Amino acid sequence: MEVRSTEEGILYAETFPEAAVRARAKLGAADAFPPANQYGQALFGAGGRESYCPIDRQRLVPPVFVPQRFAKLVELAREPTYQDVVLETTIGGLRSALPVYVSAFGSTEAASVALGIAAGRQAARLGIPLVIGENVMPVNSYGRLDEDAERSLLGRIAAYQAEAVGGYGGVVVQQSTEDADAEVWNLVYSDPNALSLLESRRLAFELKVGQGAKPGLGGMTLLGAEAATRLAGAYLLDPVVGNGQVLRSSSPGSFTEEILRQQVRLMRNNYPRARIWVKLPPARDIAAAARVAWAAGADAVTVDGAEGGTGWAPRAFLDQVGLPLGECLDRIGATSNCLLVSGRMWEGARVAKTLALGATAAGLGRAALLSVDTDPDNGLVNLVECLALELRLITSALGKYHVEALGAEDLWSPPG
Repeated sequence: MEVRSTEEGILYAETFPEAAVRARAKLGAADAFPPANQYGQALFGAGGRESYCPIDRQRLVPPVFVPQRFAKLVELAREPTYQDVVLETTIGGLRSALPVYVSAFGSTEAASVALGIAAGRQAARLGIPLVIGENVMPVNSYGRLDEDAERSLLGRIAAYQAEAVGGYGGVVVQQSTEDADAEVWNLVYSDPNALSLLESRRLAFELKVGQGAKPGLGGMTLLGAEAATRLAGAYLLDPVVGNGQVLRSSSPGSFTEEILRQQVRLMRNNYPRARIWVKLPPARDIAAAARVAWAAGADAVTVDGAEGGTGWAPRAFLDQVGLPLGECLDRIGATSNCLLVSGRMWEGARVAKTLALGATAAGLGRAALLSVDTDPDNGLVNLVECLALELRLITSALGKYHVEALGAEDLWSPPG
């Protein structure tokens, strides 16, 4: 840091990232990523970034006059309380006990097998949907062999089904370009182990067009030498990160409006008993892409804000690429379609704000992983129970008794 004096005698500080430049001079291209020795030990992008999201500046503002509360009073023949708020909703065709779901965990070490299975079991107990992220099958196998059962895609589905109760929730299987090459959806759709999900209409397939942590790029993980040899030819492998590890990148896929439209229609035709979801990145044409997906027949569109956590991503993307979630919601505007959102979701106020801005439900990603890492048996349950209480309190304070009634009138945005 260099301190200089202006003509007026006022001191100011001029900074230059000397340490960052020296790191790049030493490490080269590897410095484009977080430290490789932290891979699998941290959720990168979890903090320290300046927030540009309008949601962070907004406040929820209760009214004086509460006609919906009065109507509820007449219905109940007593004054309503926050315990009368209804949280149950439908998320992309799946019945859910409250307007949250567990968003996609891929095959990164940060979302380890144990954490993924623990999150699935607890999500099932809570009666909320679980999204199984991309690349689980190509990296960890499908699961027909006993020795692969726990790590596999099928193992995660089985763990969820074992805890499911009351017809709530469901499993959403995400597919990327490499998953499509492995015919993941075909295997799941025809598997007897998934029959109960199909018959109860609690199975969904999600087409991954992009993600918030690194819009425009595919999924990324680090591999050791043995895994890199096994997956050579299936993925782009690059030794750029050093530390004896190899960067494995998925293809982001190439989409036009017509390709997206036809892909959704193909999904509906090929998998008529499955719900169809489409996951979009926080892109500048997010509104147009969402409209195309809905018009083609998607049951839900998921929008991953740039705040979305990640197990691995280039630092430049975490800090400077992609729209904040609030801007995505503003561009999409009011819609009667199912819109799902994710990005820094962990407590009731932020969820309530996104619902008021037009979302149907919010995805728990980083928060879910941290919760099950803290307590593999009840961490996610505890987190969601706290979130649910906050959501009931906030909705009741706004004079409403179903989360679907939240709207833009409940929010105030500061000027400027």
